[in-house]
Amino acid sequence: MPAMSRRWLVAALVPLVALLVACGGEQLPWADDFSDPASGWQAESDASAEVGYHEGVMHVLVRSPNLLAWTSAGREFSDFHLSVEATQVAGPDDNEYGALVRMKDANHFYIFSISGDGYYQVSKYDDGEREALSGDWAPSEAVHPGAATNFLEVVCQGVTMTFLVNGVTLAQVEDNSYPRGDIGLYAGTFFEPGVETHFDNLRVEEL
Repeated sequence: MPAMSRRWLVAALVPLVALLVACGGEQLPWADDFSDPASGWQAESDASAEVGYHEGVMHVLVRSPNLLAWTSAGREFSDFHLSVEATQVAGPDDNEYGALVRMKDANHFYIFSISGDGYYQVSKYDDGEREALSGDWAPSEAVHPGAATNFLEVVCQGVTMTFLVNGVTLAQVEDNSYPRGDIGLYAGTFFEPGVETHFDNLRVEEL
């Protein structure tokens, strides 16, 4: 993998969806296999990215460099255990994809990221600034590289958030900026476009 500094290029974070957060908490458990396009995920597409339901999965294709694109559930959660299957389908391995949690709005949320070249990071997006909570991008043998499926989990309990890949805990952080909010799924590019990721079998359970 090239020098770490390139990972600190601030991606042009494009809110391709409107975040519709429910007024109250959600009934748990809640699951979605993305077989029904009416299940409520907020997704839009344009020339730079394609986001939406596709043949039983949630499909995210990013066509432009230095860009993140996501979809959100339009729900609100506080303490929960989220799990989802994330599959890199195509594009350069120098990428990022994963889950967004406790999304206050389009400019305030936590990001659990893995990459096709086997790295991970936990960060916070705060009003235009991306702050690493787990340190710089770090390699892990738990991340399946390339065109492969990774099982992602996020456990949010109070100020403590734990992040796992394929059953292995990669990071645990504490932050009280966003105690509740929506959830999302995303993919992003760095220098090379064409990152395509599919998400399936999402489940959110009560702790």
